[in-house]
Formats: sequence, C-alpha cells, structure tokens
Amino acid sequence: MTRPRIVLDAMGGDNAPGEPVAGALMAAGVLGVEVILVGRKDAIEPELRGTGNIRDVRLVEAPDVIEMDEHATDAVRAKPLSSINVGLQMVKRGEADAFVTAGNTGATMAAALLTLGRVKGIGRPALATIFPAADGKLTMLLDVGANADCRPIHLVQFAHMGSAYMERMFGLQRPRVALLSIGEEETKGNQLTLEVHQLLRGSRLNFIGNVEGKDLPRGLADVVVMDGFTGNVVLKTAEGIAELLFTELRKAVELTPWNKAAGLILMSELRKVKRRLDYAEYGGAQLIGVDGVVVIGHGRSNARAIYNALKAARDAVQNGVLETMRAVGKEVPARGQSAGEAAAGDNSGED
Repeated sequence: MTRPRIVLDAMGGDNAPGEPVAGALMAAGVLGVEVILVGRKDAIEPELRGTGNIRDVRLVEAPDVIEMDEHATDAVRAKPLSSINVGLQMVKRGEADAFVTAGNTGATMAAALLTLGRVKGIGRPALATIFPAADGKLTMLLDVGANADCRPIHLVQFAHMGSAYMERMFGLQRPRVALLSIGEEETKGNQLTLEVHQLLRGSRLNFIGNVEGKDLPRGLADVVVMDGFTGNVVLKTAEGIAELLFTELRKAVELTPWNKAAGLILMSELRKVKRRLDYAEYGGAQLIGVDGVVVIGHGRSNARAIYNALKAARDAVQNGVLETMRAVGKEVPARGQSAGEAAAGDNSGED
C-alpha cells in the first residue's frame, strides 16, 4: 500500500501554527505518511526553520484562516481559500487521503458536508471519539457534537456506523452497542431514547440496552450512542473531571514531605493513568458519515495530540474505514424500519 497522504490544517487550533507543525515533524518518518501542511506560508515557514529538508512534510498555501469564534457556515462560504476549505478540497480531488484539524469544529463539519458530502444512505454524519474505560477497555461515543438535535433514525444509523467502526478498527466481533439514557430500564428516558431503544432492540446489532452516565467508565459497552448535545456535555464533563482529579492529586502530593516521597514512588504509575485519561492520547474525534476521512482534534491540541490525530487518520485510511462506512450506508435502515425492511425498500437516508 502507498503511503497515506494526510492534510494537516496548520492554522487550526489555539496553538497554531506552532503545535500543528511540531506534531507534523514528530510524525515525519515515524508514521509512514506524507503530511501536507496547509495554511499561510509566512506563518508556517518560520516554524520549519532549522529542521532541514523533511522528506515527509510539504507545504501548500492557503491564505485565509477561519478563526475559532467565527460562525461556521458563514465563514466557510466567505473564505473559500481558508486552510479548512483548501485541505478538504484536496481530499475531494484525490490529492490526499485524509484531513486533520484542531480548528473550528462547526466550520470543519460544514465544509466537510459541502465539499465531501455524506456517504450515500447516511442521513447525518456523527463525531465519534474513543473513551477510556476500566481494565484498559475503550468505548466509542457518538455523537459527541455534530448534531444537537436528532431524530430516532439518526441515532440508529450512528449505532450501525459505530459498530462497524469498532469491528474494522479494533477487530471486535459483534461489538456491544448501548444507548445512553437516564436508566437501564427500556421504559426510562425521553421520547427520543424510548423510540431509539425499540428500533435498536429490533435491529441486527448486538444491542445490550440502556446504560447510564456512570456506566461509561466501566466499559460495559463497546459503542454508546446519544444525540450530539448530550454527547458533547458528556465529553466536556469527563475532560473537566479528569483535569480536576490530577490537579487535586498534585496538590495532595505537594502537601507534606511524606506525601512528596510517596508521590515519587507512585509517579510512574500515576503518569500511566494520566496518559490513559488524557485527550491528547486519542488525537480527536472522527467525523464518520461524510464521504472522506476527517479527524477533528481538541482546540487546545499540543504537538502530541496532533501526532496522535495524524496516527488516527493514518489508521482509518489503512483499515479502510471509509469503505466500511460506504458499505454500512447501503445496508443501514433509512427511516426507522428494520434492516430487513431497509433492504427491501427505500434507503436514501435523507433528512
């Protein structure tokens, strides 16, 4: 297989272009990919000085930048030469295999839909992220921010995409799929979750029922589906709790000489735990359901997070995730019917 070509938005994120460029340089020669930095050359080139001729990194000019606080759709239309638009256009034209950014999430989603379009049969794309759980397990959460309001069929399609993703990327046979709700009983939840529960219960997926928020870190399911509003709140809450936990641990360790001594003994294990809970280790969320590989990192991404986002994009390309999603689009229920009914009827996946 040829080296994956990954476009990196060098202007995306709170720490651009320094951290994206540093992440690209970390990846050069290690991940077996070509990284195409897209952005303002006059801002990027100073970050490359002193690095020599990096064979696996090249630069493409994009004079405009979509800032983090700009209105997504308006900015995408007003700035056709932004790094986000130019990078996604390269993917659309087949000049690159994937796009990575730590920039404006809404703008990236809007541009991806306008440029790449949806996978045929999928009503809405979803942001899918890996969530660390107990005993080294990993759970995919989706949607974590692409769709604040969803219809039942959208969550059903998210479940099919998530299950296929975990099977393809992690080799899980019949991944356990769950629905996030306010109780384990199928009678618990709002109208959306009640309807989705019944649809998933009748699907061909390995649906294990509802899970509550407290169950996510326990690794009871391999895929947990929810609407994007709920998912984003869950994700941001988990990040905040992890930061609070390690801030308080640091304070406790520094409280007395005895604590400092104990902290030194435990330092190696504490660092391992911190890495497992750190967003930077997972590189970001993949926008699945658009017709291309798109990875969106945290706005605060440092070089390590960018490196891991590039690695996630590489793995998605090499494991044929896009082809898997296209296959899912041909089979997934379109308007609330079962998989068997979908095969016999219309499967347009339109909103």
